[in-house]
Amino acid sequence: MISVKINVDAGVIMQKISFLLLGTSLSFLPQLTFAQCVATQDCATLGYTETSCNGGKGVKCPFGNKWACLPTKESVCKEEGFTLSCNETGQIGGGDSCNGLYKQCSCDSSYKYTCTGTGYSGGSGSACGGKYTACTCTSGYEWKDGSCRKQTQNGAVGELYYCNGKVVGVRATGMGFYVAMKDLGRMNWSSANSQCRNYSFCGNVKGTLPNREQLKSIYQNKSRVNSLLSTNGGTQLTNSLYWSSTSSGYGYYLVGMSDGGVDASGDYNSFSVRPILTSW
Repeated sequence: MISVKINVDAGVIMQKISFLLLGTSLSFLPQLTFAQCVATQDCATLGYTETSCNGGKGVKCPFGNKWACLPTKESVCKEEGFTLSCNETGQIGGGDSCNGLYKQCSCDSSYKYTCTGTGYSGGSGSACGGKYTACTCTSGYEWKDGSCRKQTQNGAVGELYYCNGKVVGVRATGMGFYVAMKDLGRMNWSSANSQCRNYSFCGNVKGTLPNREQLKSIYQNKSRVNSLLSTNGGTQLTNSLYWSSTSSGYGYYLVGMSDGGVDASGDYNSFSVRPILTSW
């Protein structure tokens, strides 16, 4: 049996392989050389044991269809410990390579999340070494800056309107608008109208001065609105008159939060003001 053992470092393995594959001299096949000096014609005894060389180089037995094959690049690399292809998801080869094979594999640096703990539901995509490039989060959490963080609520959620996680408006079920968390104070109508239009519920989401019918709806739902205001850090509606945006014959209508009564006044008087949000 032919035994060709090549002990080399990874940096010179390919040079050794090229040397082996270029040679066709029988000096690499000591038993074959000896075969010229003996009478036996048994191929296996002479070292011709392969049915083919699978595209590699070798010498055919002169007495049959058996071959003695020279080592392939892959077999030499594997004998030197280069056995890993490192072609799984996210893998990269570590250290020197030999004919595309490595002694060890590692994961790309982007695979760094274990995706476990509060707020995590698992990994996103394929894993490498038990780690992922991103994670999926449970309800109420979002993937942000490399972790599952509690979601910051914004916008309308049922009876509450949020801005960056803070309640900035409330409404009773069935109301088509949100009431701001506090009065703007007492002022004349022109100031009330201007300040309500410039009132920011959240960023560029602006308020408006409620009309007469909207103020009536606030009064009709006053108990629920005040409860929501109290439990979410707001200030309850007072029992005073509030300006509306609805014009009367000589001024603008007012609605009282004590009894729902409607009155009117010119611009010069001061009354309470509460902005509302009608679109979002």
